[in-house]
Amino acid sequence: MASAAEKLAELKNRLLEVSDLEGANAVLAWDQSTYMPGGGASARGRQMATLMRLAQEKFTDAAVGQLLDDLQPYAASLPDDHDDAALIRATQRRYQRDTQVPPTFIANLYEHASQTYQVWAEARPANDFKRVQPYLERTLDLSRQMAEFYTGYEHIADPLIGLADYGMKASSVRQVFAELRSQLVPLVETITAQPLADDTCLKQNFSEDEQLAFGRKVIERFGYDFNSGRQDKTHHPFMTKLGSGDVRITTRVKEHSFAEAFFSTTHEAGHALYEQGVNPTYAGTPLDGGTSNGVHESQSRTWENLVSRSRGFWEHYYPELQHAFPAQFKSVSLDSFYRAINKVQRSLIRTEADEVTYNLHVMIRFELELQMLEGQLAVKDLPEAWHAAYQADLGIRAPNDINGCMQDVHWYGGHIGGVFQAYTLGNILSAQFFSEAVKAQPAIPSELAQGQFASLHAWLKENIYQHGSKYTAPELIERVTGRGLDINPYMQYLRSKYGELYQL
Repeated sequence: MASAAEKLAELKNRLLEVSDLEGANAVLAWDQSTYMPGGGASARGRQMATLMRLAQEKFTDAAVGQLLDDLQPYAASLPDDHDDAALIRATQRRYQRDTQVPPTFIANLYEHASQTYQVWAEARPANDFKRVQPYLERTLDLSRQMAEFYTGYEHIADPLIGLADYGMKASSVRQVFAELRSQLVPLVETITAQPLADDTCLKQNFSEDEQLAFGRKVIERFGYDFNSGRQDKTHHPFMTKLGSGDVRITTRVKEHSFAEAFFSTTHEAGHALYEQGVNPTYAGTPLDGGTSNGVHESQSRTWENLVSRSRGFWEHYYPELQHAFPAQFKSVSLDSFYRAINKVQRSLIRTEADEVTYNLHVMIRFELELQMLEGQLAVKDLPEAWHAAYQADLGIRAPNDINGCMQDVHWYGGHIGGVFQAYTLGNILSAQFFSEAVKAQPAIPSELAQGQFASLHAWLKENIYQHGSKYTAPELIERVTGRGLDINPYMQYLRSKYGELYQL
């Protein structure tokens, strides 16, 4: 009879095959979003569907289930935080989840998502929602079917939320959002009642090459390893891990907006730092990657906002920025620039929103998702529902669907439900984790003002990155902070920073 060590080795070999198929699919998805000609969409959708069907079939093979059953006594004999015990737990959790969904459904979902993405990429610049509407209606049908494969949920969105943020469901997200909203809305109203900061300095002409070069220089200092990654342009910025040692990022460049590419770059670099920091021994297993979307977003928002929008960061980097763009910034003071990049304004675009109003954008999307999944909102009515929600919550209305319900890629490149809540969870966790980092390493703020990021990066790698998915998100949050999800550090951060900026 095979020993536990032999069975664990067999399990890892099977998992490695699955990981290789998923990695190949990620290469195809990355190419579709960067360099693939539009004419390849149909074939690409079929190719990706084939790979994901094979991956699903291999992972849900009965032999994997038998190996997991056989390894339970071995896992029980180990300390809870032993890597082998964690691998068996994480694989068992995923196996129980994935065996509920037929591989043919996964293939259909991926093929449809690939086709929908291409239609969206062409329809969005033309402001042609009707062209993508039937695809989105099919996406909604598939999203509901996907949720219905699972059992024991309170709300149809719960299994979709759980896929991204284990331990969360619609009711718990709504509770967090309500608590946060009650404190955010008065802050937004207080700040926006004052004269707007002048951000015209950010809206001049900036060379694309110079923008990319400056951003690259910064994220290399953060610790992003270009020997294990690269940066390309795309419609909607993202990070992807194609395999061990290959973590790529993308950005979107506008020559009349410095903020667009720079903060997208630091945001995606935050995701990439997480993936590059995972324990390399986890490669090819379910432990090899961030533990949840919310925790992942906490890292992108840490580097984008708590670092790259901080006063200390720019005390060091603003002279370098002035040197890179003398015509644009030579006569602009650091104070004026700092206020410009932290301008609070009711706006239409989530990815360009300031820290104070950003979460209102997420809450709008989350509620629209729930309404669509519940059958309360038809896809054909989404554009007007979007405009109405923005009018009600932010007091503004988009002049078109480009800046309305077609602005985000998520519904057009995957499924509907369980995606957007992670952005706000990430904002909350970014401040919660950062406060713990500064408690442990009090010199971090002064180091940021010197362009030094090693202490922060090292703390994050030790406490978050290296663990990959060894711990669930609730376990990791408790381990790092000593408590559960807590909005107080985030609200304290916002009140302190923007209270000083706006003299509240």
